Amino acid sequence: MSSSEHAETAARSEEMSTIKRRPGRRPGSADTRGEILTAARKVFAEKGFDKATVRGIAREAQVDPALVHHYFDTKEGMFVAAMQLPINPSELVPMLLEGPREDIGERLVRTILRVTAAPETREPMLALLRSAMTNEQAATMFREFITNALLFQVADRLEVPHLRIEAAFSQMFGMVMGRYVIKLEPLASADPEELVALLGPTVQRYLTG
Repeated sequence: MSSSEHAETAARSEEMSTIKRRPGRRPGSADTRGEILTAARKVFAEKGFDKATVRGIAREAQVDPALVHHYFDTKEGMFVAAMQLPINPSELVPMLLEGPREDIGERLVRTILRVTAAPETREPMLALLRSAMTNEQAATMFREFITNALLFQVADRLEVPHLRIEAAFSQMFGMVMGRYVIKLEPLASADPEELVALLGPTVQRYLTG
């Protein structure tokens, strides 16, 4: 073998060694985060939120699980990013639980109204809600996420029955659908603070009795 062939072989070996030392990323991949999100959407749709795992999503994306955690701290955070949702449980739950317990109903109503006020944050959530009403897979995915990642987290920390937190959610779900999907009047054009004053005490009753 000539000296030039030896040099070429050595260069290839070094290149392959470098690729092997680079954990979790496919050679030539320019958008690893995007590929993980694409894989996450597929796995969440097929398995639902509860049965989907970080390892399974990493396997679908052909990356190391550590790389998934690098981009997304939790499975909940990955779901929020994959579905383009404006509500992240890791941020929302602490915010709802901060402050006086007797004001949590108003805080919840005000937060939902704030999140749904802008089209860019409202539309992804409405899209998932519409899908959940017509597609069983989407319904399972949304149900598991909203209950286990959000509602039950709040209920357990408040030490209230899960039925009560789901009843409170149903009030908010009805308000969002009536205001933004069916566009009932005067609900659709009502001032947010008027709705906070109207719905806050009802939601509060579910949560604190």
